[in-house]
Amino acid sequence: MATNSTNFYDLYRHGSLGSTLTDALDDLIGAERIDPQLAMKVLTQFDRIVAEALSEKVKARLTFKGSLDTYRFCDEVWTFLIKNVTFKMDNGAHTVVAEKVKIVSCSAKRADDK
Repeated sequence: MATNSTNFYDLYRHGSLGSTLTDALDDLIGAERIDPQLAMKVLTQFDRIVAEALSEKVKARLTFKGSLDTYRFCDEVWTFLIKNVTFKMDNGAHTVVAEKVKIVSCSAKRADDK
């Protein structure tokens, strides 16, 4: 279990749930119903909870195959752009095809935690 001093990546803030949360917090700050410091605490908690939930509760696995278009490694973060991707669930029941996929991969330990 993570402690309060552990830092988490803010990757999930850019998804639909994180964006909606950020918009709602911005509205509350604009209406002077909460302080910006409280909004940052909420977002930090969101980062922690999402990271913990994904690591503890998601057990499904998948494989994917495609053509690597671009890759980059910067600040301990890998980014892969893949074209014509086929995803297969571990049970083989579901297959999903996508024209383009962007995968961002971060180390389990952040650079500032070392």
